[in-house]
Amino acid sequence: MTHPPQHLLGGLTVAILVTDGFEQEEMTGPRTVLETSGIIIRILSDKRGQVQAHHQGLKGDLFDVDATFDRVQADEFDGVLLPGGEVNASRIRNNAAAQQLVRQIDQQGKPIAVICHAPWLLIAAGLVPGRKMTSWPTLQQEIENAGATWADQEVVVDRNWVSSRKPEDISAFNSAFIGILGRRTRQSVRGTSDDVPNAAGAGG
Repeated sequence: MTHPPQHLLGGLTVAILVTDGFEQEEMTGPRTVLETSGIIIRILSDKRGQVQAHHQGLKGDLFDVDATFDRVQADEFDGVLLPGGEVNASRIRNNAAAQQLVRQIDQQGKPIAVICHAPWLLIAAGLVPGRKMTSWPTLQQEIENAGATWADQEVVVDRNWVSSRKPEDISAFNSAFIGILGRRTRQSVRGTSDDVPNAAGAGG
């Protein structure tokens, strides 16, 4: 997939929502690609200070937190990235402020990218009915029970959502996320409403 030129995405801001225990590669891989495209990244968590990553079952690096979930508004962001990691995903799904933030982002039609166990937050927020998505395979039944269609694909794009299964899918995941961020930006430049989903953009 051809990425939009850097000037097109420069100035966009993407929130990365994590708690302790997120899978490091699922955050740092996409973050690098987003920043290379000129996108501003803000790491949000349930606490101030730093957040602890996991890497292949072991403790990874510490990352500085820019703000807590309850101190930001959806209007501050152009998209959301939700890395996985079972520990992180099981914690963040129960955070009311994180649930509210992704609801508002989705209501505004802004891109949401989820990988691995990250769909748990979208399930808890009541957002998955009628969607098509993928995830870590053990989430298939829960996603389908919540009303979504699950697909065993490296990346699934459904309107403003991008989903992938695991770290090995990150390259395709990154390309798809950059693609919908660029598409949304082009729509905004043409005067398309910035606050409602564009159903005509459905695909994947």
